[in-house]
Amino acid sequence: METEGAAQYELTERRIARLTLIVGALASAGACAVYSLRIGAGVLVGAVLAWINFIWLERAMDAVTRASTAQAGSPAARVPVTSYLGIIARYALIAGVVYVIFSRLRIPILSMLVGLCALGAAAILSTVWEVVSPVSRRDR
Repeated sequence: METEGAAQYELTERRIARLTLIVGALASAGACAVYSLRIGAGVLVGAVLAWINFIWLERAMDAVTRASTAQAGSPAARVPVTSYLGIIARYALIAGVVYVIFSRLRIPILSMLVGLCALGAAAILSTVWEVVSPVSRRDR
């Protein structure tokens, strides 16, 4: 059973995911114009990794929530092992991709770290949107 609050959270999560890619693409274009193509590519790679990280985190937390809700009355609730693996795999993926791209393509690590900040910027933009937009327009 889905409540109106849960639907609003899902809209906010989708907005954050979308804004992560938009902010990353804009920052990448700016970095390409101001600095170099390699730095712009690093920012874009970081933003895409932040987006993948967010999507995986969302799925893992949804699985944990479903498991705990389904076992609400039991004294020892069990969470699927795949949820834990998904949480750990996010960081392993980021570390592995950053290492390979840095070592093979010589894209600066700092630019990829800046790209990873796109998720934080998207969360801030989404929060500002929630504050300044009327309730009737939030679902768009």
